[in-house]
Amino acid sequence: MSHSEHTLADDYARDGFVFPIDAIDSEQARAVFADLEAAETELAGDPERIALLHAYPDRLLPSFDALIRNPCLVAAAAEILGPDLLVWSAGLFSKDGNTPKVVSWHQDLTYWGLDDDQELTAWVALSPSTLESGCMRFVPASHARQLVAHVDTFDENNLLTRGQEIAEDINERDSVPVILDSGQASLHHGHLFHSSGPNRSNYRRIGSAIRYIKPSMKQRSGDRSLVALVSGEDRFGHFTIAAPPRKRLDPDDFERCREDSLIKRRVLYEGADIKKGNRYAS
Repeated sequence: MSHSEHTLADDYARDGFVFPIDAIDSEQARAVFADLEAAETELAGDPERIALLHAYPDRLLPSFDALIRNPCLVAAAAEILGPDLLVWSAGLFSKDGNTPKVVSWHQDLTYWGLDDDQELTAWVALSPSTLESGCMRFVPASHARQLVAHVDTFDENNLLTRGQEIAEDINERDSVPVILDSGQASLHHGHLFHSSGPNRSNYRRIGSAIRYIKPSMKQRSGDRSLVALVSGEDRFGHFTIAAPPRKRLDPDDFERCREDSLIKRRVLYEGADIKKGNRYAS
């Protein structure tokens, strides 16, 4: 689904999503992906730091900090949310080739503990996201439903924090496949019904889910979780503004992410068994 520049906000308001957005070219996407895989190799044998890298790539790698500040992504997000933008998270969704990992039908804002829906996700493909590799699927206009009931499955093949899924049947025929080339992004609303299937290709399908929010948002718990200010200004002070990474895989940046992961874990697993979780979990 392509769009013309002047209708991006209209398309988003109607459907709850837009794609594709050209963020970076395929060569740049390969370089960012390679930087991540090099970091994973460097951290081999340290599962806690690898988990933090996957949850906070933008706080630990300058290449991902540059990605969340990408002018094309920021301009698209600003067209929808306005000029003042924070990034709440930029965690990775990764499926190795020929593996059964999935993301069940869900709405993003179900468990984030935020007080409003002034958020959108820019999902940036770092490798091709196709039908074969398990691309996302969106149900058009489902964001109008607000939040619906979810159940926690804690399925080991589900990439979501709780394996949460919408507690009603979704007709796949109503959904749209979100096919993206490397370096392209989709934007979607935090209430949109979406999912993704297993990766049947022989390459790793990976994307960074960049969560842009208005600074007026806050955690209902009162926690001041770690965010990046990527456009405009923050006149509210509801969050802790992180500086860009000091350097690649800096020990002090890891410590800052570790402290924030305690907040995220408490917020995301409220009312659930934290030991079963798939993200921000030790």
